[in-house]
Amino acid sequence: MRRTDLFAAVLLLGCAAGAPADAQSPPGILERYPGAAFETTTPEAAGWSAEKLAEAKSWSQQIAPSAAVMIVQHGLVVAQWGDVAIKTNLHSIRKSLLGALIGIAVDEHKIDLHATMDSLGINDNAPGLTPTEKTATVGDLLKARSGVYHAALYETPDMARRRPARGSHAPGTFWYYNNWDFNALGTIYEHATGERIFTALQDRIAKPVGMQDYQPGDGEYFRGTASEHPAYPIRMSARDLARFALLYLHEGRWNGRQIVPSAWVRESTQSWSQAFPELESGLGYGYLWWIGFPSNNGAPLVNVPPGTFAAIGAEGQYAFVIPAYDLVIVHGINSDVPVGPGPDQRRPEPTVQQLARLLWLVLSAAGDHDVGPDVSLAHASGDRLAGEEIRARLAGANLSLGEMLSGGPYTWQLRADGTVSVRAGAEQRETISGSWRVGGDRYCRTLNLPNAREACFSVVARGSRLQFFDADGLMRFDTSLQ
Repeated sequence: MRRTDLFAAVLLLGCAAGAPADAQSPPGILERYPGAAFETTTPEAAGWSAEKLAEAKSWSQQIAPSAAVMIVQHGLVVAQWGDVAIKTNLHSIRKSLLGALIGIAVDEHKIDLHATMDSLGINDNAPGLTPTEKTATVGDLLKARSGVYHAALYETPDMARRRPARGSHAPGTFWYYNNWDFNALGTIYEHATGERIFTALQDRIAKPVGMQDYQPGDGEYFRGTASEHPAYPIRMSARDLARFALLYLHEGRWNGRQIVPSAWVRESTQSWSQAFPELESGLGYGYLWWIGFPSNNGAPLVNVPPGTFAAIGAEGQYAFVIPAYDLVIVHGINSDVPVGPGPDQRRPEPTVQQLARLLWLVLSAAGDHDVGPDVSLAHASGDRLAGEEIRARLAGANLSLGEMLSGGPYTWQLRADGTVSVRAGAEQRETISGSWRVGGDRYCRTLNLPNAREACFSVVARGSRLQFFDADGLMRFDTSLQ
């Protein structure tokens, strides 16, 4: 089913179900909410492919493994697996929850988005904020555009590595995913309202939408010497997170009551910035929500419907809201479960390709034919090359890809002596060098980068195109012979 057809079917279903007319409801979204517990339906009754959903379940358990997955359409659970009641650390999804509370406070005139850090008395430990940094507004922080690059708590190593130098960007001029902004927003909220975040979440959102598991004790403050502004990690079950996602799907409405202002939901979930602009990711950022899905980064990923947005947390916590299908998808990881004997071993996050495959399977199960091609090796069309065929095809070859990528186009020069040169841009300057070999029936390459490891790929030939598939059987590169 094409997206236009699927959207029309949603409208027709709304009429057939006798959904109450409500001018404030987004078009195509049924006014159906869970009661004390979620109601369920079968994939067949919902018009979904049970076979594709089974494949999605298998895939989610392979890549994470998932603690819980919930797929909710028209307010009914189409499929779920794992323990949907276990409360796990949501990591950065906490920010989207705080964003809802801030929206309520803005509506009550307790927070002004134009207020500056100086006017609010927000500073930090030495070295404190500069006069320029103090001109950052609450709105700048919500958009992750504060220009305040003071050390922050609860950062990942990658966030700390990416942090720009102090004073390098004026407030409002540059996007950087900044825990200082997000933590300071927590301080601002509590000062403005006199409410603790975790209690406000219970009273303002959890109770009104009927969350089954959340309690204020499921939040805690993370404090340290790096900053005066604590982080506020929150634990929540998948079924409670699904209710929060449904609240945003319904533009802040729940059973006829406006919990979060609808204008705030719309404003929060539009793209104010291109996320990771240096990568030209195609992913947007709103007010503490991610907009869309990353675009092609060397091979097709997944086409999500326009209007899709998500709350995302480290290690694989996701809540996707897809208004075009009246659909919510929650993917949870239990980061309390150790992944190995070492105390510091982190659970590997699903890669963008792995997550794209999960979304592709779920949307395909819903009947979406605009989701993009199946990029799995099992369904590749072409000739899978064996050892000597790979060597014969690649030795001395120049492979082109990434015309739309930042810094592209790129060319791989695979020399017969086993060396490789990656060239980029209009001038085709060498950016990376390395070596390549054939290992069994796979192409293997090692790039001259710090801590680089050998990566091996299966190769499929389709005329003048060579496609490279990783160990998960997902296409990573779609190249053409020059």
